[in-house]
Amino acid sequence: MTAASERADRLRTLHVPGNPLILPNAWDADSAHAVVAAGFPAVATASAAVAPSLGYQDGEGTPPDEMFASIGRIADAVPVPVTADIERGYGLSPSEIAGRLISSGAVGCNLEDSDPQTGALVPVDEQVRLLAGVRAASPELVINARVDVFLHGSGSHEERLQEAVRRGRAYAAAGADCVYPLIADRLDLSDVRALVDGIGAPVNVAFLPAGPSLAELAAAGVARISFGPGLFRLLRGQLESALRTIATGGSPYQR
Repeated sequence: MTAASERADRLRTLHVPGNPLILPNAWDADSAHAVVAAGFPAVATASAAVAPSLGYQDGEGTPPDEMFASIGRIADAVPVPVTADIERGYGLSPSEIAGRLISSGAVGCNLEDSDPQTGALVPVDEQVRLLAGVRAASPELVINARVDVFLHGSGSHEERLQEAVRRGRAYAAAGADCVYPLIADRLDLSDVRALVDGIGAPVNVAFLPAGPSLAELAAAGVARISFGPGLFRLLRGQLESALRTIATGGSPYQR
C-alpha cells in the first residue's frame, strides 16, 4: 500500500456517523499547519477561502493550475490527509480531475452539483456521470458529493429536502463516500436527521454561527462537519477591524 493509499484509507475511516470528522477548513500552508497543530486529524480546503487568498473570485474564478498548486503546497506542508474543495472540477474531465488531485497530494475532494458560474443545478444524471468517472479514475479517492438543492433548488422546503435525499442517494450509488447537502442559512436538526436517515450514507453538514452545536450535530448522526470559508471570513473581518483602528490613530493591540 502506498503512502497516498494509507492517507486515503485514514481519511475514509474518519467519517463516522455520530462521531464526525470536524474540519476547520484551511486556505494556505500556514493555516493548514495551525489546523494540524490544534490536533485535527485531517485538513480540508475551502475554495471560497483559497480563491480570495490567491486574488480570485470563488465560483471557479481561479485558474486550475493555481488552485491545484495551492492544494499541493498545503498537502506538502502537513503530515495528515488533505481533502480539497475543487468546486465542480474547473471544466476538467473526470480523469483529469483525479490525476490533478493525486499529483497535488490530496486524497479527497468536494464536487458540487451546481454550475459555479450560473448557480443552476446540474441534472442528476450528469452529476452521477462526473462522480462515477472520478471514482473509476481513482478508486482510492475520498469523494464528498455536495448537493446544492438548498442553495439553488426550487419548490417548498420539504420538496427540496426530498430532492436532496434523492440526489444524495444517487451520488452515493455512483461512488461518493460522503454526501454534503449544503445548507448555508438555517440548519435545523430535524432536517439533518431526515438527510442522515434518508440518504443512508455518511453525511457532511456545514457548521453555522447560529446553528446547532458540534455535539448536537454529532448526536443527529452526521459523519463530517465542515467550517468552509467561515474561519477565513472571521479572521478577515478581524483584520479589517484592526486596520480601521490603525487608520483612526489607534492601536490594534489594545482591547
